[in-house]
Amino acid sequence: MSSSPLSPAVAAHLPTTLLVDGRWQPSSTGATFEVSDPSTEETLFDVADGSPEDGVRALDAAHTHAEVWRRASPRTRSDVLRDVFDALTHRAEDVAAIITAECGKPLAESRAEVTYGAEFVRWYAEQAVRVPGLVRTSPAGGGTQMVHRRPVGPALLITPWNFPLAMLTRKIAPALAAGCTVVVKPARLTPLTTLFVAEIVREALVAHGLPGGILNVVPTSSSREVTGPLLADPRLRKLSFTGSTPVGRSLLESAAGGVLKTSMELGGNAPFLVFGDADLDAAVEGAMVAKMRNSGQTCVAANRFLVHESVAEDFTDRLTAAFDALVVGPGTQDGVTVGPLIEAAAVESVDAVVQSAVDAGARVRTGGSAPSGRGHFYLPTVLDRVPRDSTVVTDETFGPVAPVVTFGSDDDGIELANSTEYGLVAYAYTRDLARALRLSDSLEAGMIGINRGLVSDASAPFGGLKQSGLGREGGEAGLDEYLETVYVAM
Repeated sequence: MSSSPLSPAVAAHLPTTLLVDGRWQPSSTGATFEVSDPSTEETLFDVADGSPEDGVRALDAAHTHAEVWRRASPRTRSDVLRDVFDALTHRAEDVAAIITAECGKPLAESRAEVTYGAEFVRWYAEQAVRVPGLVRTSPAGGGTQMVHRRPVGPALLITPWNFPLAMLTRKIAPALAAGCTVVVKPARLTPLTTLFVAEIVREALVAHGLPGGILNVVPTSSSREVTGPLLADPRLRKLSFTGSTPVGRSLLESAAGGVLKTSMELGGNAPFLVFGDADLDAAVEGAMVAKMRNSGQTCVAANRFLVHESVAEDFTDRLTAAFDALVVGPGTQDGVTVGPLIEAAAVESVDAVVQSAVDAGARVRTGGSAPSGRGHFYLPTVLDRVPRDSTVVTDETFGPVAPVVTFGSDDDGIELANSTEYGLVAYAYTRDLARALRLSDSLEAGMIGINRGLVSDASAPFGGLKQSGLGREGGEAGLDEYLETVYVAM
């Protein structure tokens, strides 16, 4: 480990090995991989590099303890999760520091992620004791129908790098609430938050007299090699994945052999519609929230700003001024509002998309390049006069780039918003109630924000349509993803 933004106390107690069957242990091969600070490009820690054999051992533990956790009372599961919520809240500053260190986002954003991520744990602690069932007389008479829900079984949870706490708790909290044991495969780029939180969960389980092996964590630099044998193992009964659509498709193919219950939260290409009657100040404020969290590196980030031609120039001027006011730098520095991209390849990808748009006729209103110096930074960028068929419009851009495209009629705006294979989230600003109701019915997205740039909530179903995924996370629907329905005729 070299220089680190983490305090010595946090760094000294941060696990960097595998958690298998309640014990922290090195990889079976002894291999490690580096986790770096994207702001400085310096190595933070060397983390144990799990092997396929380690993954199978983790599933062994999940399978061994599945019945114990399944038979634990709903109140016990609830109490364990409540203890985890209390610990996350108590150690919020430590967790936020880890997120900023490995992910790069400003500390204010990391603190907000801790609050948001912990809320999933609290929500599912409350839902653990509310799994519904049904008992009724058969309509034909002569018998009783009983329907009950039970845990689907051991689950493999594959989390992304961009929200290392929230994407973890959004999966493990409902899984544990439902009574499923789990194997977590965290993202190679940001495994430290997962490892830190896993120890909090392990301690809560052990404190209640339960096996630590109910939760297992296998970081690895070879995701396909580790997850492949697990998906082929008949003991695994559930897969939850957050990441790109191409990887999701591949995982679905692998999961088909075992007919696994699957949840897929995949890519997005979110439209942000601004109609002629919109409150432009509110629209710009919402745009900054929808676009710039984690430097635009989020699947729900506004990716295409579709603005009515009557207000396009005014909106773009205001958006450009808001982007110019942003402060780029390491997330640990006071006043910084935009951190780095996650790695050098991300900077190269974003710059290529921007230059392609410029070559096609787009105008750079601000930004448009990577600053010199250390770290994987890219300047917040606003583009206008963007052709509708530009890659920056048609494909998801994971970075701080806001392309503005104009539209005429409502039908034109809706058609443009829906002209993508993705359907995760859409945003729209209008003061017309009738239009808002039409948009809520016409936009092809699993989540729609009307006059707001933030839709995520632990108590609401998160997920998309079309190529943006299957299933939902959050809310009552998130618990259903880890339960199976059993009908008994008596």
